[in-house]
Amino acid sequence: MKNILTIALVLFTLTAFGQKQKKVQQIDIQTSAECGSCKERLEGKLNYTSSIVFADLDVPSKVLTVKFKTKKISLEEIKKIVSELGYDADEMKANPTAYEALSQCCKVGGMEHNE
Repeated sequence: MKNILTIALVLFTLTAFGQKQKKVQQIDIQTSAECGSCKERLEGKLNYTSSIVFADLDVPSKVLTVKFKTKKISLEEIKKIVSELGYDADEMKANPTAYEALSQCCKVGGMEHNE
């Protein structure tokens, strides 16, 4: 009888623990970011967005790595945030108004003009 109760308690505990865990996914997004200012802008916004665990932009490759809670935010919502900041996010183009508001160095090819 004790064995049955112990097994039941263990199963209950595992089930309860499993339901509390959030599913986290990591993805890479190709952006049009150009410089350190872009890195600060993207990481600053995403790292303070609810349900995003981690965001990091590798400036040379223009790849934004994002770890997020899939039950709370979608990949499309993340891409929309990037677009609204003025940057391309994979196939989603930058919001034109936000893009125009970026500094020249943050626009496509902008760093080539600053060298």
